[in-house]
Amino acid sequence: MANRDNHYEAAFEAYLRSRQVPYVAVDEGRRSLLADASIKSLDFIVSSVKGHTWLVDVKGRRFPSGMQKQYWKNWSTRDDLVSMAQWERLFGERFQALFVFAYSVLGDRSPLAREQLFEFRDTLYAFIGIRLQPYAFYARQISPRWDTVAMPVERFRELAQPMDLLL
Repeated sequence: MANRDNHYEAAFEAYLRSRQVPYVAVDEGRRSLLADASIKSLDFIVSSVKGHTWLVDVKGRRFPSGMQKQYWKNWSTRDDLVSMAQWERLFGERFQALFVFAYSVLGDRSPLAREQLFEFRDTLYAFIGIRLQPYAFYARQISPRWDTVAMPVERFRELAQPMDLLL
């Protein structure tokens, strides 16, 4: 059974259900094992009417975040990039890795228009997707200690898309 203690993942799953999008929720209880290593689990396998099957890793973020009210936070770990690339190779060319940034909208500003937001448990969410390939290409290290990366905000806003467009 998939762990849905993470409210961002639970909201994304409810979003998929509300749009009647076929998906499989992945059991994240343990890392998957390859021949000589382990690989971080993805969160969902999502079918799209556009012919893609998405291998989804949900990244929950607040919008804005922090005391400085930072918008468009899109950090990830290098392990996420490596693992999602491995999943793409394992599944084959009809499957594409996709980071879904699930923004919990906390103020008056939002990454999407109001009609594109999804309400779940009295919270508004914006679901923004970006394919692994451009994300990995533009990602720059932000913390050597935590091995995290992020895209420049301008580039992220240019390349990321609302999930409604990707489905």
